[in-house]
Amino acid sequence: MDATAISAYIELNPQVRFGKPVVKGTRTTVAEVLEMLANGMSTADIQEDFPAIGPEQVRACLLYAAYKESVVLLSVA
Repeated sequence: MDATAISAYIELNPQVRFGKPVVKGTRTTVAEVLEMLANGMSTADIQEDFPAIGPEQVRACLLYAAYKESVVLLSVA
């Protein structure tokens, strides 16, 4: 999965969750998925609780966060 694949799974819509990045087709934010992972949930655990969020969506959330972090680091440097 590359950075262009993010748009296949993540969207920003001002009408959904105040424009925060969400997993397409859900109201689950990227931040919520990252928080679940940080709290020890596996991709399988997340999919069990949120069937619309599979491994591809979880990877897209991680990639989105990594991309945003790299943009911030580049703009500061």
